[in-house]
Amino acid sequence: MQQMITTSLTPNQPAQTSATNGSTPLIRLTDLSKIFVTDEVETHAVSGVHLDVRDGEYVSIAGPSGCGKTTLLSILGLLDTPSDGSYVLKGTEVANLSFADRARIRNREIGFIFQSFNLIGDLTVYENVELPLTYRGLSANERKSAVMGALERVGMVHRARHLPGQLSGGQQQRVAVARALAGKPAILLADEPTGNLDSRNGEAVMDLLKELHGAGATICMVTHDERFARHAERAVHLLDGQIVEDRLAA
Repeated sequence: MQQMITTSLTPNQPAQTSATNGSTPLIRLTDLSKIFVTDEVETHAVSGVHLDVRDGEYVSIAGPSGCGKTTLLSILGLLDTPSDGSYVLKGTEVANLSFADRARIRNREIGFIFQSFNLIGDLTVYENVELPLTYRGLSANERKSAVMGALERVGMVHRARHLPGQLSGGQQQRVAVARALAGKPAILLADEPTGNLDSRNGEAVMDLLKELHGAGATICMVTHDERFARHAERAVHLLDGQIVEDRLAA
């Protein structure tokens, strides 16, 4: 059962919920907008979004195709920059950082779980999970400890020397989760993490995310599937680039 905390919001109105009040949030978006301009049309993909995400929360972002949820996730992940507004991550304004600074913060603070897994086919499971850590200047022993710890958390240690092509879709997504976890990021961003999986493997990945959240992980997940959105403790709904609902689990 879901308890509606915020229903229809007027444009540019912040969502005032119990999840957005109180202590300083891990993420704070204020009047955030993203406009794509071509020769013939101006598209407002995200428009006047106010959103707080606190440490330890599990938030789903849902809405119809084209509503702006993937654009919003790309901004959260520092893969894209907003056209206007503020994005504060762990107390630092990151909306307009340089490419190099965004890449540095992204590598240390954000773990990505993609729909298409994005594993490198000619690298082993171990090497795929290790790769982002090589950009941090960690020693081989430090990387090994982080990689094996992450693989253990997702139950894939026994596949460490396999190539992605030797794994099922569900196993590949578990490796992708391990890669996201290895660097101990502040937040996990999941973009349709079950989109390329059958229902059984999809449920298994959602159970894994729920376990990680139970262990303290902060998760923000984009999904079009209401069944999976219900796994989160808070559901944010977008329409035409704006937040129209913000719900907490009862």
